[in-house]
Amino acid sequence: MRTQTAISPSAALLAALLIATAARVHAQQEVVTSTIWSCRDAAGRTLLTSLKEDTVGRDCRVVQQQRLTVVPAPPAPKPGAKTATPTSFPRETPAERASARERQRQTLERELSQEQRLLSDAQRRLSEQEALGAHEAPAKAQERLQPYRDTVEVHAKNVEALKRELANLGR
Repeated sequence: MRTQTAISPSAALLAALLIATAARVHAQQEVVTSTIWSCRDAAGRTLLTSLKEDTVGRDCRVVQQQRLTVVPAPPAPKPGAKTATPTSFPRETPAERASARERQRQTLERELSQEQRLLSDAQRRLSEQEALGAHEAPAKAQERLQPYRDTVEVHAKNVEALKRELANLGR
């Protein structure tokens, strides 16, 4: 006994759309066959090639054959075409931007002040150490003072970097 099943119009439409989409994707695909031959010429030399025209007039056998299905990439967006920003994307108002810059400026100024204080302390300690070592050998004094000089250099570079950041903040 055979029964018939009724298909709703929306299910039939969906099935038709799926079949049409599958047919379009299948039509865009390209099957490429990659073959490598090992050929011997009349002198007995062996040639490995992937070009069919190189096999003419030679004794050849297939070494490797591979079938690849190539699906073209989606088209690239046109130059100058802009994608729409989603409505849920967070927006920053000019007032919020200005407030954030001001907080950043205050933080940088606070760091600059602290770094300048550390620099002056490091310079003071270096001066004290230089005064203490006036009577020792120059090589020994150099070795003893180097960590103090390095500390002064690090803090001086930090001060310069913070000044640059503050200058760039206004841009």
